[in-house]
Amino acid sequence: MPKRDDYIRWDEYFMGIALLSAYRSKDPRTQVGACIVNRQNRIMSVGYNGLPTGCSDDEFPWDNDKYPYVCHAELNAILNSGGRSLEDCIIYVALFPCCECAKAILQCGIKEVRYLSDKYAADKLFVASRKMFDAAGVRYTQLDFQRKSIVIDLDAAHV
Repeated sequence: MPKRDDYIRWDEYFMGIALLSAYRSKDPRTQVGACIVNRQNRIMSVGYNGLPTGCSDDEFPWDNDKYPYVCHAELNAILNSGGRSLEDCIIYVALFPCCECAKAILQCGIKEVRYLSDKYAADKLFVASRKMFDAAGVRYTQLDFQRKSIVIDLDAAHV
């Protein structure tokens, strides 16, 4: 019997992990996930946008004033790595990183960013990210998949 040929590719797999992680976010407007992988296609860490540990999701605002309180998915993924080296890794993220996340990406040695959406490209916080990535030689690529969805069936009867 020949092997399946409709399996998901690495980029689809890792972006799928990032998007699945985003489902953990309690932000009512924007759910973002991130997945960091090394060059051997091993997951080093994942994260999603949310409040820092010890801050109650019920006591802090989720409106337009949330920005000072929320840890972005990229930063959470970096902090969740357990101190392992992220040098030369790739980060998959739903949205192109803001300048604060770009700084963290640069500081930990990640060398490539793969993302889906760039809806804030003209905003100065994201223009700054590109400028820093370009200066530091970090590649960034917007992914566009032919496969537009992956269905995950959580019904044990279908396994």
